[in-house]
Amino acid sequence: MNVGVYDRTLRFGLGVLLVAAAFIPQAGGLFAGWGNWKYALTAAGLIMLGTALFRVCPAYTLLGISSCRADRH
Repeated sequence: MNVGVYDRTLRFGLGVLLVAAAFIPQAGGLFAGWGNWKYALTAAGLIMLGTALFRVCPAYTLLGISSCRADRH
């Protein structure tokens, strides 16, 4: 696990917003001119939700980063 509590909360909140924006008609107008980018934002939201759920970020692993307090010495 390399995603800490605050990082996890931020990822979860932003992930929910990005995924929900694709399904809420009022928010859909914000992304109307974005074309296929709105699908990329939804995919990014799903990735954020996944990293929040499993508490592991592959990019953090590759870069040797951890936002967990238990891993810091």
